Amino acid sequence: MVGKANLRGMMVDRAAGWLALAMTMTLPFFQLRGRAISDGIISVIAALFLAHCAMVRDGGWWRRSWFPAAMLFWVLAVLSSLLNGSAHSVSESIVIGRFFLFCAALEHWVLRDARSRRWLGVAVGIAAVWVVVECWQQYLLGRNIWGYPRWTDGALTGPFYKPRAGIALLMIIFPGLMPYVVRRLEAPGWRRKLSGAAAIAFLVLTMILIGQRMPSLLFGLGLVIMALIIRWTRWPVFAAALAGAVGLCLLPILSPPAYAKLVVRFLAQIRDFPDSAYGQIYLRAAVMVRHHPWLGLGFDGFRDFCADPAYVHGLAPFGWRLAARNAALGCNIHPHNFYLEVATTAGLGGLACFVVMVAMWVWRMVRALAPADAPQQAMLFVTCCILLWPIASSSALFTVRTAGWVFLMVGWGLAASRDVDGERRIRRPFLV
Repeated sequence: MVGKANLRGMMVDRAAGWLALAMTMTLPFFQLRGRAISDGIISVIAALFLAHCAMVRDGGWWRRSWFPAAMLFWVLAVLSSLLNGSAHSVSESIVIGRFFLFCAALEHWVLRDARSRRWLGVAVGIAAVWVVVECWQQYLLGRNIWGYPRWTDGALTGPFYKPRAGIALLMIIFPGLMPYVVRRLEAPGWRRKLSGAAAIAFLVLTMILIGQRMPSLLFGLGLVIMALIIRWTRWPVFAAALAGAVGLCLLPILSPPAYAKLVVRFLAQIRDFPDSAYGQIYLRAAVMVRHHPWLGLGFDGFRDFCADPAYVHGLAPFGWRLAARNAALGCNIHPHNFYLEVATTAGLGGLACFVVMVAMWVWRMVRALAPADAPQQAMLFVTCCILLWPIASSSALFTVRTAGWVFLMVGWGLAASRDVDGERRIRRPFLV
């Protein structure tokens, strides 16, 4: 009887593993279209992981590495929401935990096998190709597959209604497409090297034509990091940078709306950044953290309290006076920066936990870097660096649209970093 019970438990656990893997393979596509389904997938995988740990009696993972820091941040976010927020804020803070469990599930269970990670790379690559194709379709033909034209400010929306193509492509371009480019640049023969360099230049031009400023800047940062860690990509990246500079010079002809947004408005915003909408939002968040340094204001605290007159005033960091303009200019649904969002949610203690967690993620990936043997792992490291870059404007971290990508890439990167030998065993990619 005991043997049959054990066998039944193993079969159930194996079926749960296959279900979690299948759902993970579909997640990139639902992240592009179908966020409610994405949220369901993330939640189910997190629950299946807890069930798996109970069945196999594996409870040691949660005491190791980054997870204790994540749990401490989670506790602080819930406590702050209880003290400062509404019932909605408390419930939202509680369910934040599903993202950390999902990330741990990918690292320790779902993506432990190298071939599973390779197939996920194929799925992400297909998603990236689709976004690129839709952007060019909209640029050349005027409308995307759904019939939507460019956004009102000239940005290409790709397969979306709103201008989200830039950030979506940024999330998937390195792990989805760059491993194949890296292989081509590494291969003998000038034709393959030339095709790899041309692919990078084409992707640079695509990102410029999309016309979204922060994704373009972060994509450039990602190329710089790639060139630093992979020696044989340096000249192609330099050539792509020159091609991008030429593209920017020709942008008034190629796409006047993109030039107005990507260059003219960007320079004007940087010139008077403290008085811009973004500068005022960051200033408001900093004032809130100054007033509530230990626990912050809970989940959605920035949205709920940004118009409070107590926070509509300036700061003088390092003797440089930053003036608040008005309540409306400094208010939004989130602070547009991951680290400011974390600080307003759980205070400086929560921010410290979050920074420690991110540092552990990055350090684990850095230690495993072996671009010649595991280019996919190297590209996941690049992706995590640009997604978690501290000086960047961003969407709200703990919404499915953003968190689904961030925790998918981090969990995938951590799993690959734990099994670089597995990457070596299947060294040759599916497409060369």
